[in-house]
Amino acid sequence: MTTAPRPGAAAGPDRVSRIAVVRALPGVGDLLCTVPALRALRATHPGARVTLVGLPTAAWFVARYPDLVDDLLVVDGVPGLPELEADPGAALRFFTAAQARRFDLAVQLHGDGRASNPLTTMLGARHQVTAHAPDTWQPPGSTIPYPAEGPEIHRLLAVTTAAGCPPVGDAVDLPLDPVEVTAARALTGHTAARGNGAASGNGASAGDGYVCLHPGASRAENRWPAAGFAAVGDRLAAAGHRVVLTGTIGEQPVVAAVAQAMAAPVVDLCGCTSVGTLAAVFAGARLVVSNDTGAAHVAAAVRAPSVVVFPAHGDPDRWAPLDRDRHVIISPVPGASRAPNDPWPATGAVVAAAVDHVGDPALAPPVPRAPGRRSAASPARRVAGQATRPVVRPVTAAED
Repeated sequence: MTTAPRPGAAAGPDRVSRIAVVRALPGVGDLLCTVPALRALRATHPGARVTLVGLPTAAWFVARYPDLVDDLLVVDGVPGLPELEADPGAALRFFTAAQARRFDLAVQLHGDGRASNPLTTMLGARHQVTAHAPDTWQPPGSTIPYPAEGPEIHRLLAVTTAAGCPPVGDAVDLPLDPVEVTAARALTGHTAARGNGAASGNGASAGDGYVCLHPGASRAENRWPAAGFAAVGDRLAAAGHRVVLTGTIGEQPVVAAVAQAMAAPVVDLCGCTSVGTLAAVFAGARLVVSNDTGAAHVAAAVRAPSVVVFPAHGDPDRWAPLDRDRHVIISPVPGASRAPNDPWPATGAVVAAAVDHVGDPALAPPVPRAPGRRSAASPARRVAGQATRPVVRPVTAAED
């Protein structure tokens, strides 16, 4: 028989004042999935200093959630992480700096532990909580079998629960700065449309509703073909919606292919948004249609109605948004007739889902909260000098 640990029990009887959270993954979605787990840590240890041990690209996340994370310790030179070049000297300097922080608790939220459990152990925390894959090294401290099934959010909550930090919900929110909301309104209401048939202006008045298409993804195999997005865009444009295209600077060729394939004019915001501005654009949209990428998590975090297109090799059980009423998941139907080696659902199925979903008045997103303001599930705490406005940087890295 097993029993749930009491809050904070896994960290030992002494006060926990310094916590390291290991999540050295590059994607926007990878980081947003940690929000419920971080909220559980904060609820149990409201006065602790929480350090995210991650990549430089996580700086936006730390700035965005000052109520959950206090600072970022950038991983450098550590072998086994595909995003890093192994460098023994840099790794030694990183671990020396980490150990000097004298963490009371280290929590491994990176994955199944093959590369991250040695990293977590080398942080030198007084106690650590990890997850491990079958038939792999089980590090010291508390460790659980890595949850191989279920949503990513719930897998991470299993680890924080093992750390004695029970969940306080599994919702993800993304706080917005009023400046970003104002910028999003300007971008979507006053940006000239581009594409076949575009005239001066954006082809519609600023008061009309708009929908967003996000055709990019850092992994090429996760990109539904441009022709499919174009078909969705033209159908929604015919229904009276302005079509806004979004993407990172590196996704400009993908976005341009969609604009070129469409008959209707579009508002092209590719490369024009930070994470926060993209979230604000999504928050005002009637619908977001995206691939399985970070944009899908951003849309979910601001509760924008969405349709997410998954290929046959995708894993919607793990990566799709949890609210399946607000977020429709379209993946290939097993056994359905498709062209040989075609991993995608039928275009008609995505078009039908988008048309149906955009017409539901019950799905209008609420007004999002601003950075530093706590939702009902987020406990209050006092941190001297805590920032309330994030530093917003353009998104030029992967969004998965």
